[in-house]
Amino acid sequence: MKLTKLPLVLGLASLAFFQSPAQASDRSLVFEPKPGPGQGKHIVLLAGDEEYRSEEALPMLAKILSQRHGFKCTVLFSAAEDGTITPNATESLTDPEALDSADMFITSLRFRNWPEESLARFEKAMLAGKPIIGLRTSTHAFNKNRLADFGKTTLGEKWVSHWGKHKSEATRALPEPGAEGSPLLHGVSDIFVTTDVYEAYPPADASILLRGQVLAGMTPDAKPAEYKKKRATDKEEQDVNSPMMAVAWTRQYTNPSGNTNRVLCTTMGSANDLENEGLRRMVVNGVFWGLQLDVPAKADVAYVDEYKPGFYGFNGYRKGMKVTDLALGKAMPGEPNPAPASVTKP
Repeated sequence: MKLTKLPLVLGLASLAFFQSPAQASDRSLVFEPKPGPGQGKHIVLLAGDEEYRSEEALPMLAKILSQRHGFKCTVLFSAAEDGTITPNATESLTDPEALDSADMFITSLRFRNWPEESLARFEKAMLAGKPIIGLRTSTHAFNKNRLADFGKTTLGEKWVSHWGKHKSEATRALPEPGAEGSPLLHGVSDIFVTTDVYEAYPPADASILLRGQVLAGMTPDAKPAEYKKKRATDKEEQDVNSPMMAVAWTRQYTNPSGNTNRVLCTTMGSANDLENEGLRRMVVNGVFWGLQLDVPAKADVAYVDEYKPGFYGFNGYRKGMKVTDLALGKAMPGEPNPAPASVTKP
C-alpha cells in the first residue's frame, strides 16, 4: 500500500515545489526575476488607495521590474481573506511579513489604518534606511496612527490641496532648470497625465526634478491654465503656473535612527497616469537610483501583460477582482472604470 501511494505523494510534492511564485499566496503576488541588473534585490510594492487604482498600477510595474530588469517583486494589497481586492478597507495589508525582507519600497497608499503588526514592520524598515518611491497619495499614506506624518517627514510633503482643478485640469510635467541631466530623467520626456497638480512644497533638502504645469483641459494639446490662486501656506495669491508646483523630487532623508532613506516622491501616479511611458521610466529609474545601481540610458518599460487601467475615482475599482487575477501572464478581468468624455476627445 505504501509503495503504491509513493508516486502520488512525490507527484504532489513536485507540484508544490514547482508552483509559480506568483501563485504562492492568494492575497499577494510574488514575481521571481528574469536575469538582469536587479538580481538579488527585493522590491515590495504596497497597493492601498480608494481612488487612483493602485491595485491595477503596481502589479504592472512589478512585472516590468521583475521581467525586464531582474528585481524580485512582491505586491501587497488591501484584500479580503479570499483574495478579493478591497481598496476601501483601509486597515488591510496582506502578508505583511514580506516587509521584513524588502530592499526597497514603492508605495501607492492613501489614509491607511494598518494594524500594529504591519505598522511596526514598515516603520522598522524605514528606520533601517530602506529607499522608497512614493506615488501620488503616498504624501498622505497613513491616518490616525503613529505614521500619520510619514508623508511630511520622510517623503517631504503631506496632503495640502488640489492645486489644479480635479478631473478638469490635467498636468504637463516639465523639468526643473538644472535637473535635465539627472539620471532619474534618463530617457524621460513628454510627461502628460490626467491627474491634477497637487499643492506641494518640498523641503530645502529636496532636489526638484519636475514641475507641474496646470492645463486648461484634460488633453495633451490643452493650453496652460491662466488664473490666480491663493496658496494654502501663507494665503498669498499667485498665478497658478508661476511658479509651478513641484510634482517630482528626490531627497536623502536622515531618519531618527540616523540612517538615510533615498527618496523619490511624485504627486503623479494614478493607474492611468502610468500609461505615460515617460512617467513609467522615471519610476523605474528611481528604483535603480534608490538602490545605488547604474541607471540605464533608456530603461525598457514596455508592458509585460496587457494593461488597460481604469480612470480614477472613488469606488471605481473592479468589483470582485482577486489578487490572483493579476498574476504573470494575465490581463485584468472586466471593463475598466471609464474616463470622462473630456479626456478622450481633443
